[in-house]
Amino acid sequence: MSETTAPSTAPSRARAEIDLAALRANVRTLRATAPGAAFMAVVKADGYGHGAVACARAAVEAGATWVGVATPEEALALRADGVLPADVRIMCWLWTPGGPWREAVDAGLDVSVSGLWALREVEEAARAAGRPARVQLKADTGLGRNGCQPADWAELVAQSLRAEREGLVRITGLWSHFACADEPGHPSVAAQLALFHEMRAHAERAGVRPEVRHIANSPATLTLPQSHLDLVRPGIAMYGLSPAPELGSSADLGLRPVMTLAASLALVKHAPGGHGVSYGHHYVTPGETTLGLVPLGYADGVPRHASGTGPVLVGGKWRTAAGRIAMDQFVVDLGGDDPGPGAEAVLFGPGDRGEPTAQDWAQAAGTIGYEIVTRIGVRVPRVYVNE
Repeated sequence: MSETTAPSTAPSRARAEIDLAALRANVRTLRATAPGAAFMAVVKADGYGHGAVACARAAVEAGATWVGVATPEEALALRADGVLPADVRIMCWLWTPGGPWREAVDAGLDVSVSGLWALREVEEAARAAGRPARVQLKADTGLGRNGCQPADWAELVAQSLRAEREGLVRITGLWSHFACADEPGHPSVAAQLALFHEMRAHAERAGVRPEVRHIANSPATLTLPQSHLDLVRPGIAMYGLSPAPELGSSADLGLRPVMTLAASLALVKHAPGGHGVSYGHHYVTPGETTLGLVPLGYADGVPRHASGTGPVLVGGKWRTAAGRIAMDQFVVDLGGDDPGPGAEAVLFGPGDRGEPTAQDWAQAAGTIGYEIVTRIGVRVPRVYVNE
């Protein structure tokens, strides 16, 4: 985990302010869309860049009873003493051969199994631990990434039931993941849900008695109530970002962005017309102007692809990254304004003050909002408010 909390005396170069009240409100909003389902707060990738521990705790305060992450290392860090209440279930799903299965069994994690190799390794870990492993079987219903193909499902189910009879595993869940739930009306959504029900029914006819069956990610939680089943797994929506512009903005969905990224201008200087700015001189000042230096760059997660297009609020006005975004810094043309060094430059936030949003940066960089918040690096301290 790379969670950091900046003290009040922290240097003012830059900060990512994380509004935990907004996160709790988002969790409550999402829970209300799926009132009959348990809530898994997905905090993989250090809570999508927001800080896994703080966000997991806030989500649990707002009613989450499960926490989900990708890697076992992420899960084990959350299961460390005192991080989360002991009754909160933690699930992880991205395993490779030789992973820390024994530690996961000892920690009581729910681990995902997509193939026989993983089942064999978790069985060995359970034997060594002297206790059954909590196992969730993942079905590949059409995403084509992790998960067991339908042709191999019967064997995986049969072998998992054999391991359960031997006291090595407890099959706690059956699950899958949508490929196109963020594209309303895409035919794959209904097809995947139907196939999941077929694969789930086969497993249950064979004797599996899962605690939870789940397939709904953020967009499905928001728009596809028939997919809610026993549990929903919101990720990006919990952090207040829309899963897709086609579904509506954050405000349209009743969500509030949790992260605000800001920096203090390191320098403001006057420059003549015709002056090249940053590497390659892809920007040349059109006339006499002032330039502001923002002390953030692609080493901090500001996307280089947004060179020349990335928006920044300085002095109540939108500015644009002038020229190339460099490793540690980039320049904005202030158009003759002189706010002075130390003035605040807001890259993105909820938009309340007229500042850009993460979605604005996603559009500028030709990517998605998920990537904008997740890539903010460890040089930027996370400052938690409304804890």
